[in-house]
Amino acid sequence: MKQWIAELADRVIAGGVVTEEEANKLMGVTGSDVFALFLGATRIREEFLGNGVHLCAIINAKSGRCSENCAFCAQSAHFETGVPVYPLVDEERIVSEAKSAQENGSSCYGIVTSGTSVGGDEVATICGALRRIVRETDIAPACSLGIISTDTARALKEAGMVTYHHNLETARSFFPNICSTHDYDDDIATIRSVKEVGLRVCSGGIFGLGESPAQRVELAFTLRELSVESIPLNFLNPIPGTPLEGADLITPMECLKAIALFRYVNPDKQISVCGGREKNLRDLQSWIFFAGASGTMTGNYLTTVGRSSQEDWQMLADLELTVTPCCGESL
Repeated sequence: MKQWIAELADRVIAGGVVTEEEANKLMGVTGSDVFALFLGATRIREEFLGNGVHLCAIINAKSGRCSENCAFCAQSAHFETGVPVYPLVDEERIVSEAKSAQENGSSCYGIVTSGTSVGGDEVATICGALRRIVRETDIAPACSLGIISTDTARALKEAGMVTYHHNLETARSFFPNICSTHDYDDDIATIRSVKEVGLRVCSGGIFGLGESPAQRVELAFTLRELSVESIPLNFLNPIPGTPLEGADLITPMECLKAIALFRYVNPDKQISVCGGREKNLRDLQSWIFFAGASGTMTGNYLTTVGRSSQEDWQMLADLELTVTPCCGESL
């Protein structure tokens, strides 16, 4: 098995691709073969992206009262979770948080809002903030505003947005178990609308929702077909009050194998490990880079607390990894 894994990594490095059958076989490796899987993922990451990693940060710019019923989400109006509820914050707050993110070493900054989409006045406020972020910082601004049209995507791009973030969350075959208030194709359409206007797309998902290993493979291939530029990988942090509050955490090795899988299937893409890493990976957080990740989110998440930027910087220093912006020179 170790020899087969090494030869598969060689093929990917040479420009070849992994088949779905091979990807499912990778997800089934156990014992010491897992370390061969990670070694191959490291080789692939270094070949396509070098030895640098990037940091990103977000602001929860509008919280709660979301009309969607995603089973994992603390911000859904369908569940009683006690999450803070507030409308879109003002332009000054968005810009201030962008500056703080840059000071803490992040090269990408995401403006995230709850809800299916955003209204005209909200888009205007966000566009104003984007223009100021471009003028007043060197950070690359991104937005995650739900399902949007091509016209809205174009307006955001003109204001300075570099990347649009829109997670598929899980495989198409498992999505009905997680959300029934919109269709998977609505999410696919948003990604295509954003790509149509020439923006970078950041799209990934959450593991530990109850999906099978084969469905993790399915999501990896869907993202490959869509040719998204960046893939954030999250792990469920069960929130009291949501339908998944009693879900078991997946094991650190399951997390790492999923990261490695996405690296083999999407060899040249930015793969960041984000929400839930503290609880699911525990002492093995630093192994995400051995498993093929090329970045991580630092600071707090939407409704849960993350690690401090100082702790993440120390982890990277201990690993002798270079922090590199999404676009630009090393920090």
